[in-house]
Amino acid sequence: METWTVGTDDGEGHLELHTIRPAARERGGSAAAGAAAAAPAQRPRGEGTGVVVVHGTLVTDTLYLPFARRMGRLLGQPVHCYNRRGRAGSSPQPAGYSAATEVADLAAVLRETGASDVVAHSYGGFVALQAARSVPIRRMVTYDAAVSLAGNLSQRWRPELERSVAAGKLDEAWAHLVQGLETAGPVSRLPLGALRMLSILSARTSLGAEMRELLPTAVAEMRAVLDADAELADFASITTPTLMLSGGWSPAYFAETGRQLADAVPALSFAVVPGQLHEGPIRPGNRLALRAARFLLGGPGAAAPAPGRGTGLTAGPAAGFAAGAAARGMPGITGRIPARLRRSWPGR
Repeated sequence: METWTVGTDDGEGHLELHTIRPAARERGGSAAAGAAAAAPAQRPRGEGTGVVVVHGTLVTDTLYLPFARRMGRLLGQPVHCYNRRGRAGSSPQPAGYSAATEVADLAAVLRETGASDVVAHSYGGFVALQAARSVPIRRMVTYDAAVSLAGNLSQRWRPELERSVAAGKLDEAWAHLVQGLETAGPVSRLPLGALRMLSILSARTSLGAEMRELLPTAVAEMRAVLDADAELADFASITTPTLMLSGGWSPAYFAETGRQLADAVPALSFAVVPGQLHEGPIRPGNRLALRAARFLLGGPGAAAPAPGRGTGLTAGPAAGFAAGAAARGMPGITGRIPARLRRSWPGR
């Protein structure tokens, strides 16, 4: 894995980026590979193909690296994960942060890596769909994209969240976030007092402590989603073939948004992935990586009929750290579909 830096177009910062290359290329031992290993900060520009992964809120790209490795093996192409502003080795969120900030940053990463495709989760899906309205992207997959249509997410905004963060009451802020977004499954329905206690316990884990530190970025990101509230017609300009996925156990509002967009925009298709939680891309397993890889390689959009909706319960990243406390989101790609993907192709 290579770690390098991309400068932002506004000149106000930089983005930390991790590139995972197919194992066969890494084993080749070429002079170029050796040079990259010796100087990982140098930019491997002009790849021509590859995928950029855009992560969700309250997390860093570290949680997506196993998913990126699976994608890289399936596609035989480099996969690039970057830390959005406000976390890890990237610059802080700037004054005036908005969806436009994220769109410009994603465009910079695509340009500097030479990647053609995007896979995005939760808030990252919001960023990717906003970007697809103006940035050249060959193919795209989103999972539980957090898009606000005609104000449908405004009811999930808790003003108490922002006030709690401003007052430094992070356990209380986390409780309001979990109750509002309902991305923590049954945990989301606990009383605020119980959720505050879970947050206190979770802070003893590395993931829980990291999420608490990222709560201020979550406030700005939720504001960006609501400020970018749109109508279906606003996405009509998207021509990038896009597969919008939602987990069978994710909150139902993600699937409802995906269905509405797919019905209104010809370039978009939608499918439910049975048995998957909101945090699907950062959990073990190959199902989501296979579905995304098939589509990026030219496979069909809605690979299977969407089953009936479940309860809308999910675990999500928030539940991940709650559970941890209790027990411990251009150039084209050419070539034939690999046999390892054809074996699991729909209808086979």
